[in-house]
Amino acid sequence: MTYNNHSILFFLFLSLLPLFQSQLTANYYQKTCPKFSEIVNRTVIGKQLSAPTTAAATLRLLFHDCMVGGCDASILVTSNSFNKAERDAEINLPLSGDGFDAVSRAKAILEMECPGVASCADILAIAARHLVVAAGGPAFEVLLGRKDSLESKAESSEKQFPLPTMPMSQVISIFTSKGFSVQEMVALAGAHTIGFSHCNQFSNRIFHFSKSSEVDPAYNPGYAEGLRKLCANYQKDPSMSAFNDVMTPMKFDNMYFKNLRRGLGLLASDSAMFADPRTRPFVDTYADDEGKFFQDFARAMEKLSVLEVKTGTQGEVRSRCDTFNKLNI
Repeated sequence: MTYNNHSILFFLFLSLLPLFQSQLTANYYQKTCPKFSEIVNRTVIGKQLSAPTTAAATLRLLFHDCMVGGCDASILVTSNSFNKAERDAEINLPLSGDGFDAVSRAKAILEMECPGVASCADILAIAARHLVVAAGGPAFEVLLGRKDSLESKAESSEKQFPLPTMPMSQVISIFTSKGFSVQEMVALAGAHTIGFSHCNQFSNRIFHFSKSSEVDPAYNPGYAEGLRKLCANYQKDPSMSAFNDVMTPMKFDNMYFKNLRRGLGLLASDSAMFADPRTRPFVDTYADDEGKFFQDFARAMEKLSVLEVKTGTQGEVRSRCDTFNKLNI
């Protein structure tokens, strides 16, 4: 059998077609759901107005989703009698319900506007972007066309996240394994400028820290005393928490980095970022230059938001974000 040039080009086109179809684009929903971004924006901002922790919750939700198997909305799936889902992994239990609710609300409206079109993974990504901007942070580009995962397993989350008690070398190792530089890691940590952490995540720093000190000496003494009072009954009430940024907790700015210089880093990993010579230069840069922080945070978020995305036949568009279209787990 012989092939002319046209035939060769045609077969080449067919072989490359899946690649073309799988590309994320800024205008992915332009024809199929033109109000996609508008609907998500209106819905999640409404949620933010009624629950001011929504921005931080959604941003953290995106991070926890993308760090395990990529940005595929696997974090949104609920467990059932056959499967313990990702969101029920121990590391994910503290995630605020406001983030889940914001995405769920947007999905419900989009299903009425353009049923079966908008993926939960895309909704989560663009929702985080809109909420960062609403909180005063930088805009960043979110390419669209992600598909939702076909599985979600709690064990997938093991050893995928930095913990507050980890040494900085281990924290850096986790981020570099995902393709992020030390600078990008520090920029992403700036998300702690909004949101809160539960007392049990830093209680070891304020109660019986060592034989020689009741509190971690890296803390500002007045700050430590305030945290001790705030978290005095945390063992009886596990929901007790403190803002990550005690100065401007609802505003997305560079105050988080300024706080680290003052001994106001809430988590041990925050204080370690200021103390470690590998991360300290970036902390100082961002503390001195909010514009540089915003620029680097935006670029790092763009990189995070496309981490190991699923496209084409690698996933599906769920009808509901908390369950698969079929029992395929």
